Amino acid sequence: MDQLLLNILPVPQKNFVNFVAGKNIEIVSLLQAFNNDSDSTQLVFLWGPEGSGKSHLIDSLTNTNIEKIEDIQQFGHDQNRELFMLINDIKSQNKKLIITCDRSPDELNGIDDDLHSRLKWGLVLNLSPLTDEDKFQIIKIKSQENGYHIEDKVINYCLRHLRRDLHTLINTFQALDEWSLKSKRAITINLIKDLQRKNII
Repeated sequence: MDQLLLNILPVPQKNFVNFVAGKNIEIVSLLQAFNNDSDSTQLVFLWGPEGSGKSHLIDSLTNTNIEKIEDIQQFGHDQNRELFMLINDIKSQNKKLIITCDRSPDELNGIDDDLHSRLKWGLVLNLSPLTDEDKFQIIKIKSQENGYHIEDKVINYCLRHLRRDLHTLINTFQALDEWSLKSKRAITINLIKDLQRKNII
């Protein structure tokens, strides 16, 4: 059982296709366009809370001409100065840059006016995290697509008590379905609790 789950739970390669957009469909579309050399956008400031999908989307950008700078809310004075100069270079050399942050440019503390204006020079995109209802509906759809049934109460329990990122939840349910077919045991809350006690999920 332990080995089965470990074999089935690897994180899939991150790309635009397997990103669950929820309310962020327009942002995904803009980033897909940004990924192409033909798109004229040079700077994207992508912000949202932890778990909203910033890392997934930045990893989905496959264009090697795009510079990627993540989590600038952690930057100090020297890093901010380097970022300011990088943005100027990107603009003058007709290159591309995407920056991620957990807050908007207006909410960043300790940056000077010059950097603040540069951060808002291109597209400023705010990611909305998936709600539990979004995740619930997606898990239901995925289970139907893959031909297995999960009771609503089991999904709700997992949303409350397991890791809440969507890919882990979906992969966990797929692993549980595989195991239930082999063991002929139904997927129940008691089963989930048993696996939690054994630190398997």
